[in-house]
Amino acid sequence: MDLLTRAIIFATKKHEGQTRKGKDTPYIVHPLEALSIASTVTDNEAVLSAAVLHDVVEDCFVSLNEVKRRFGEEVMLLVAADTENKRSNIPSKDSWTIRKQETLDDITKMDKNCKIVVLSDKLSNMRAITRDYRKMGDNLWQVFNCKDKDKQAWYYKRIAELLKDDLGYTDAYTEYCELLKIVF
Repeated sequence: MDLLTRAIIFATKKHEGQTRKGKDTPYIVHPLEALSIASTVTDNEAVLSAAVLHDVVEDCFVSLNEVKRRFGEEVMLLVAADTENKRSNIPSKDSWTIRKQETLDDITKMDKNCKIVVLSDKLSNMRAITRDYRKMGDNLWQVFNCKDKDKQAWYYKRIAELLKDDLGYTDAYTEYCELLKIVF
């Protein structure tokens, strides 16, 4: 079985029973959408595998060592680049700004492949946010750890700035920026 197929199966099993914030949508839809987005930018199997695995460490009690053992060092490094330090000793709403600033700082040091995984993840998020924004308006922010629209705008717009040089030519990046204009 090839690397990507194994990654899809693993992510599906690990996210089983999880749903998206404030929804009944199975969580696996998000990593699969991230994979689909990444596939519009690259055919690199490690990058595609990392796109579908990007949340298993954050949300499924999977260690980076397990990702490395199952999928190799390259995939593990790509997943690590898009994994936040959730700080289990601090409530998520209290660590939000710290975690997001760390993500932004990390993007400045990433190679293009890592940035593809980040863009794929964030574009999938922005698609969901945009759908909800059209239905709920600014009430949608109440389902998030950070309920401040201005802080959310800071984070998502800064990501666009940091990805522009490497990925600004892609349709995924263009769509991401268009969705930012709709929501923020």
